[in-house]
Amino acid sequence: MNITMASLSQQGERTSNQDQTGEVIGERAACFLVCDGVAGNSGGEVAARIARNAILAAFDGEQHLNPQYIRQYVNNANQAIRSEQRNDQDNSKMGTTLVSLFIDRDYHLAYWAHAGDSRLYLFRRGFLYQVTTDHSLIQQLKDAGHQTEGVSSNLLYFALGMGDERREASYSDVVPVEDGDAFLLCTDGFWHGVTQEQMQQSLQMVNTPQEWLTLMHQSLRKYGETSDDTQDNYSAIAVWVGQPQETTLIHTLAEAAQFFPLRD
Repeated sequence: MNITMASLSQQGERTSNQDQTGEVIGERAACFLVCDGVAGNSGGEVAARIARNAILAAFDGEQHLNPQYIRQYVNNANQAIRSEQRNDQDNSKMGTTLVSLFIDRDYHLAYWAHAGDSRLYLFRRGFLYQVTTDHSLIQQLKDAGHQTEGVSSNLLYFALGMGDERREASYSDVVPVEDGDAFLLCTDGFWHGVTQEQMQQSLQMVNTPQEWLTLMHQSLRKYGETSDDTQDNYSAIAVWVGQPQETTLIHTLAEAAQFFPLRD
């Protein structure tokens, strides 16, 4: 299975960048992750770095995926953050979001884990799916059918190092991967500034993951120039399986044909 990827991480208008990205692409399996240190408490960048390093160090890309091992990697990262909290009172409330994607290259399977409001999107056959659900107050209110006007989108009820110690991250089922799939892992600073429509439209205009991120980055910069809010750190990883641009083009043409049927 051919996998190509690109990543970016920008400070925005913050005084520091608390995001961390990382990847391991082995012969049999691959791992990609994005972490965003939780703002409001000191040590967010420390928590993000601990989570990133713990998972990447444990992951073995020369072995096939084992979901139980992945759960263990994430739980161990969470415990490593909590251990550092106990050792460093200045960072006793630090935490980090996590979104991670794991791909078995031989068996064409994907598996993901997330905590907080960093997201994973899947673009398949011309359609966009947000496959993670934020661990945020505003998401809870939406799920319960309540109004969310005036509610801060930054309030999380769970992230690594935060919340009930017995709580675990959220995990997907094992999902078959198709040739042409495109994944996007990103922090809230990224998805706040790039709409899902822009994500999808930009994918139809590019030939590489780097070009895709570059085009979305341009949208982010325009958003930062026009927004009244201080632009947050923003980070993302684009992962392509096979040739997504060919699959996207095929479905774009198919959709167009529904409105403009081909004639002899």
